[in-house]
Amino acid sequence: MAPAAAYAASGASIRGRSLRAMPRPGLIRIRAGVLVLVCRGLAQFGVLPMSVLTSSRRPFGNTGLEVSPLGFGGAPIGLLETGEETVSALLNGLLDRGVNLFDTATMYRGSQDMIGTAIGNRRDEYVIVTKCGLASEGDNPARWTRAKITHDIDHALKQLQTSHIDVMLLHSCSRDVIDRGEAMDAIIRAREAGKVRFAGYSGDNETAAYAATLPDIRVLQISVNFCDQMNIDSVLPVAREHGVGVMAKRPIANAAWKPTEEQYEGYRNYYAPYRERFETMDLSLEELAGTGETNWAGLALRFTLSHPEVSTAIIGSTNPRHIEANVEAAARGPLDDEAVQLIRGAFTAARAGRDWPGLT
Repeated sequence: MAPAAAYAASGASIRGRSLRAMPRPGLIRIRAGVLVLVCRGLAQFGVLPMSVLTSSRRPFGNTGLEVSPLGFGGAPIGLLETGEETVSALLNGLLDRGVNLFDTATMYRGSQDMIGTAIGNRRDEYVIVTKCGLASEGDNPARWTRAKITHDIDHALKQLQTSHIDVMLLHSCSRDVIDRGEAMDAIIRAREAGKVRFAGYSGDNETAAYAATLPDIRVLQISVNFCDQMNIDSVLPVAREHGVGVMAKRPIANAAWKPTEEQYEGYRNYYAPYRERFETMDLSLEELAGTGETNWAGLALRFTLSHPEVSTAIIGSTNPRHIEANVEAAARGPLDDEAVQLIRGAFTAARAGRDWPGLT
């Protein structure tokens, strides 16, 4: 997943007071002009029934697990220092709506601990995915030693308040790190000890395609969205061939449709490549009116979910209204083939003569 700045545009940092071991919430409060959900579930916010995504779960490759088409990306809740009361309401609400995959990482400050505190008591209801190593420091050898990866795994178990991690991903390391084998060996040993169920890789392009061919890699996390389609052709077919589950990161393309001045200042450099692609593709909601979507976020998410190799699309937010909109869009299912082909054609035409790889 992305660095801290990537999540600053997730909506707003809705903050509540710190409150550990809070009971299941049951009302909505207004505090200092900010809406804070303190309800048992987001169903009170929308019109869809509880557990709306339960019936639409997808196979997670050949792991034997089934996951909701929408997953929760846990970076913002820590990086934006969201209050525990708010986090508890958001995560319990997502579980109530049928979202059963939660993604985090050792580098997401506070995220693992917040997830464990908020929903650790419902551990049998969800799949937890986390990541080891530290992507922001690249291939610094100290980040990929057996000792460091083992430490990350043990630390994650403690913070997440769980006896096992469903999927542990190597976090955006190079192929050289994979081939050296020390980092992967640490995950394999943890798997043999019952601490980890499946190993995986978070990254893109040729390295992700290579990782999918390795027998110990059972899950990939790659960028798939309407402004980032390279992995659709180069990675998804390999994942399908090898029975590897796929988590789509950046499924709404970093809100590339938003003008630069509406983006959080610290996020603009991260968002800029997708903004350039979006403008070059020159798509409009009007020409995609047949999808029934009236906003780009819903259309973007449904495009990502239109690829059957994608098990789940993960979005991080601290904004309850955005989260509810994501649940509703995922419940509407994939786009029709005509819309998918129109979007794919726009990307192909726009990238002619340009280097548009999958962005990590």
